[in-house]
This record gives sequence, structure tokens and C-alpha cells, in this order.
Amino acid sequence: MGVLKGRSKACLFVVFLYILNCGFCVFAQENSNEKRKVYIVHLGARRHDDPELVSESHHRMLESVFESPEAARESIIYNYHHGFSGFAASLTDSQAKQLSDRPDVFSVTPNRMLQLQSTRVYDYLGLSPSLPKGILHESNMGSDLVIGLIDSGIWPESPAFNDEGLGPIPKHWKGKCVAGEGFDPAKHCNKKLVGARYYTDGWDELFPGTSISEEEFMSARGLIGHGTVVSSIAASSFVRNASYAGLAPGVMRGAAPKARIAMYKVVWDRELYGSSPVHLLKAFDEAINDGVDVLSISIGGGVPFRPYEPTSGEIGGDISVGSFHAVMKGIPVIAGAANSGPDAYTVANVAPWLLTVAATSIDRTFYVDLTFGNNVTIIGQSQYTGKELSAGLVYVEDYRNETSSMPGKVILTFVKEDWEMTDALLAATSNKAVGLIVARSSDHQSDALYEEPYVYVDYEVGAKILRYIRSTNSPTVKISTGKTLVGRPIATKVCGFSSRGPNSESPAILKPDIAAPGVTILAATSEAFPDSFGGYTLGSGTSYATPAVAGFVVLLKALHPDWSPAALKSAIMTTAWTTDPSGEPIFAEGEPRKLADPFDYGAGLVNIERAKDPGLVYDMNVDDYIDFFCASGYNETAITTLVGKPTKCSSPLPSILDLNYPAITITDLEEEVTVTRTVTNVGPVNSVYKAVVEPPQGVKIVVEPETLVFCSNTKKLGFKVRVSSSHKSNTGFIFGSFTWTDGSRNVTIPLSVRTRVLNP
Repeated sequence: MGVLKGRSKACLFVVFLYILNCGFCVFAQENSNEKRKVYIVHLGARRHDDPELVSESHHRMLESVFESPEAARESIIYNYHHGFSGFAASLTDSQAKQLSDRPDVFSVTPNRMLQLQSTRVYDYLGLSPSLPKGILHESNMGSDLVIGLIDSGIWPESPAFNDEGLGPIPKHWKGKCVAGEGFDPAKHCNKKLVGARYYTDGWDELFPGTSISEEEFMSARGLIGHGTVVSSIAASSFVRNASYAGLAPGVMRGAAPKARIAMYKVVWDRELYGSSPVHLLKAFDEAINDGVDVLSISIGGGVPFRPYEPTSGEIGGDISVGSFHAVMKGIPVIAGAANSGPDAYTVANVAPWLLTVAATSIDRTFYVDLTFGNNVTIIGQSQYTGKELSAGLVYVEDYRNETSSMPGKVILTFVKEDWEMTDALLAATSNKAVGLIVARSSDHQSDALYEEPYVYVDYEVGAKILRYIRSTNSPTVKISTGKTLVGRPIATKVCGFSSRGPNSESPAILKPDIAAPGVTILAATSEAFPDSFGGYTLGSGTSYATPAVAGFVVLLKALHPDWSPAALKSAIMTTAWTTDPSGEPIFAEGEPRKLADPFDYGAGLVNIERAKDPGLVYDMNVDDYIDFFCASGYNETAITTLVGKPTKCSSPLPSILDLNYPAITITDLEEEVTVTRTVTNVGPVNSVYKAVVEPPQGVKIVVEPETLVFCSNTKKLGFKVRVSSSHKSNTGFIFGSFTWTDGSRNVTIPLSVRTRVLNP
């Protein structure tokens, strides 16, 4: 059950919020025969500054649907009373319905499951601490800021979290480290790890019949390595001689090496990893109150393949609500795009106030030398960490059934789909093969880590190996131990798993926003987790790209503390690379592989050195988001509830195309469309910018005016973009770009246009 009020059937986007007002009461008798489950009641902006008063108002509201004040209080799992107002409570369906029917209630939604989504990364992006100048030094590596991570806990003993050379904890920090199993704040927190909280209240009601594993720590200590991984990618201190069993060796560091870390543990080791929105919202609420400067979250709900229906309650509004209030408090929130690519319309975390991150590869790969009996050596991709191996080589066409030749041999087989690689490996190991060479159609970097020699090649190389096998009666192969290759020969690609646009909820809002490295990234991890090798791991996912961008936002905010989250986001998007750092094209993995476009990587690959001086920014505030809500179909009462201030939508309603977003996406261009934007000068006071357009093919773009002149009295200027199509039939999306340039600064946004002569 999920009930949203004040919204038309045509709504495209959902933020679950709820507002307090106990002037109206519905008296109900609790039906003891009805089954109770956990619901989240969203209340929007707080009506009181005192958290205790906010909580008391929650209790009074619940008393209207319970038979006694005691029963009402016992039903509550969490009060959300710091950054916003709301509560999680155990309710029957009828009680939830009564609350949702109140005129002062915005939404009541059931609990559900949300899913989880370094040595080289920052050098690859041009961010080197050895350079005498640059954002690392100018920002003091983020030393005065705290990055909050909502994840699976942290392994505090990791050298990634040493506080050597750090000054006092920032004065604005109000958070704390909470004691628990295996976690002593006096021992495990320091000037680096300054906050650690965990959330389990209401577990039996949230997940009936499912328990946390006995190995898990009932504290902020993370058995699952994911939280430690993302923390180290964002803000690891300098750690020398880090590697994964000799792979990816070097000095490990985070994006903001001196930033302070606060962990909010909401993911627990159980049968299915994930997080409850009940705990997630409590983490947002307390993080806002603690004083985090930036929030990173690598968690998301299911992929929304269709527009939101008001009664479905399916869209990930729980991250949207928490992040909305954080952004309104000046806290940027960075979230992963999810790992459901390369299909279209799979991107998650699509709220316009979120900075949504896609994942790319970097110029590093891991390989082994395959030396055959004819003395020919071929390179194959592999994260093999064992010793050199020599064995006989056989070809197996059907690895599921042709098993008799496998024992003691290295197997060559061909697969059609990437998921078959795991099946082939299981078949080989269960039949006592000593190694496996898999030929597949794609050439992307796998993140599989094995002590066995598991090598993957493309079909062309696989065919060469097969010809060798058939040329001799006794084919053999020698497989070296794994090696690391770094440099330009390795092309940058948007990873196949990285979720793609368009945005199915609000198609006119480009998602993802930005891309960052997220494949085979070296990071610290929990030493108790199976993927750990000496406290390190190599992993892939948008979860790995997200904290890198979050760390970059820390550096940028340290330089520009007065910039809004939207301004910081604009600076990152408008300065991104659309090639790799060496100028080579960025491709997108998939079938077939193609050049990457904005639905693959948003505005492009993050370039934080350029972002520190963007020249102009596309800024937004609460009024812009109100226009977004009006354009999306919310009524005025609902929007007032959302933002906590009286709201009146304009007539006619604003166009969602005019949201001051640093991208222009037109999904159904039939006749000429005019789009408006406003830019704010954050560069030299007296500046002149000229428009440069690279229009999508067959699309005409006219910018008015073509020149913007800024001075001490003129810091903001608006402009119009007129878009028309010469296509005579429906097209797919065609891409271009639009740039304001002053000769040295290029402020670029992507253009995505689809012509619709006739809508089917």
C-alpha cells in the first residue's frame, strides 16, 4: 500500500513527504485482528525547532488511530525530527489508510528493501598531490569538512582511516561515535573517523522471520566490506604499499584525503543485502543534525521502468525525501545511478536535486601471459593472484555436459552471454580443471577475483587459441601470475553494468549527471569479509564511482563554501570531459559497443580541476524545485507540505523544460520549443561570454542573446534557446552540446533531442 495525495494521474516523479498538523483528528478503534506492518509517514518540513516538540506532535497524531496513548507510543520505531518531520510506526492497513486520509498528510508508504548498488583513479583524472598547485592543495584536501556515508558500516582499524597529520575536528561537527559490539568510540574513533552510528530499531517488524547473521557486529563496525570500501574511496588517508595480492600496487588515497568521515550504518549482513527506508531516513535525519557537509549514498530502490502511479508506492522516494531535506539545508547528496545497465531507462536516483553518478573504466587493466606449446604468447585479461601454472589445454564446446576431459587441464570454452562466464567457471572447478580461458563477444574489464587462473579473451583471440589446440596432439599452456598494465593503450569506457538513461520518471531531467571511474578500483575493506586480501579489495560498480565524486564535491565545497548544492553540481557537470583525459573517445560497453552519449555518462567524465573555476553556474533554490513540483502535477497544498512554505503555482503552469538544470533534454519535439535558463557569474566580475552550439543532427538551435555581459551590477543573466527540427519522421534521441565561452572557460551542457512528428 502506498498512498500519495495532491497529485494527478499523469504524475511522473515522486517524493514521499508528510507534514504535521494535529488540528484535525480522526478517532479510530484499533482492530486487534489486523496484521500490523511498518509504514513510513512523511511529514515534510519541521514546524518546530525543538525535536521533542516535533516528536510529541507525532505521538498525538498516532493517538488518533490507536485506542490508547500508550499503544500509540509503543507503535513508533523512529521519530524523524531533526532535518525534517515524520515517523516510522507499526500500523495496520486500516490505520495507515486513516492517517493517509487526513488532509494534513502527504503520504504513507510501506517499508521495503533498498539495494546496495584508488591507487590509480585520481592520477588518471589528473589529481596528483605531487603537483605544486591544484585543488588538492588549495582545498587543504578537504580537512575542514565532514563527509557522511550511509552504508554498511566501517572497519575502523584499516590504515585508510589513520589520522596522522590531521588537525582538530572541525568546530561545526556535532555528531558522535556510538558504542556497540566490537566498536569502542574511545579506541576506534579519531580525528579521521569522527562519527559512527547504526540503526536496527524495529528489525523484527521490518523483516519478520529474517535475522541478522551471527557474524555481523551490532555496531557501526561493518562485517560487509561495502561501507569500508566507499569510505576509503571518498576520503582514505595516504596508505603506502597498498595492493590486492600484488595487483594495483601503489599509494592508496581517497578523493579528499584529509576529509573527516562519518558512517551511518543501515545495511546489515543477512540473507539479502539491502537497507530499510525506515533506517535510511533516520540516518538522513541525524546526519543533517550532526553537521555533515556532503552525503554519499550508494543505495537505491528498484528500477522504475514505468511512470509512477500514485497507489503503487514503488519508486525510491525514501532517498528522495531524505536527500531533498539535506539539499535544502545546503548539503549536497551524491548517489549512484545503479548497476542495471546497459539497457535504456534503467537509471535510478533520478531526483533533480541529487548528483547521480555513472561508472567508467580507467586506463588500467590486469592481465596474464598465456604462453602456448608453440612458444606463442598472448595476453588475456585476468585478476589471477596465484602462482605461475603449466598444464595441458583442451577445448570444451559444451561445458555443461562435456566434462570428462576437464580434470587436471586448462579449459578453453566460448560463451554468448557474460553471465555464462560464472557458469563455465563453476563447471570447470567442480570437475577439477586447473584453469579456464573464456572467450566472449565483449572486451570489457571483468571484476571477478579468483585465486584460480581464470582468464577471459574476446572471440578473435579465442579463435586463435582454438586453432593452436587443433594443430597439435598435445596442446599446453603456461599461465603467468597476474600483472598490472597502466597507460593510454587502455581505452576508457562507460561500464556495461552502469545504468543508463533516459530518466523514466522525469524524462526532461537528464540522468545520470556525471561519470567517474568505477571498475576494478582498489579500496580498503573489512578484514572479516571473504573478498578481503590483507584488508584490500578490487571491486566494481556505481557504488565505487559515487564516493569518488562525493570526495570531489568535498574539495569543491572547501574552496567555495557559499555555493549551493545546485551550484556545486553545475560546476561539476559543465566542466566535464566528453573524451578521456588524454583526448581519446569514451565508448559505452554494450551490444554493440558505441561512442558514449549523455544517457551513458551524463555531462561526461568528472574533471574536478576545471570545476573549481567554472566561470558560470546554473544555480537552483527552493523556488526552482517548487516550479518543478508544479510542472510535475503536484497541487499547491501538496507542495506547501513538501517544502514547508505557502505555495501558489503560476498560471499557466511552469514548463519542466525550464527547470534551471545544466542540461537540456527535449523528449517530444514537434513544433519549435523555447527553453529558458539563467546563469550566475562566479568568475571574474567583468566577463563576456559568447554562445557556441554543436546542434544535434537535423536540429536547429538559436540562442538569444548570443552574448552575455557581466559586471559588478550584473551577476545573473537569463537567455532563451529556441529548438526546432528539420526531421520529417520520428527519430530517436540525437545529441549535441551548448557552450558559453569567455575564451578560457567553457561552460558546456549536453543537448538531447527526440523528434516526434506523430506520437504513437
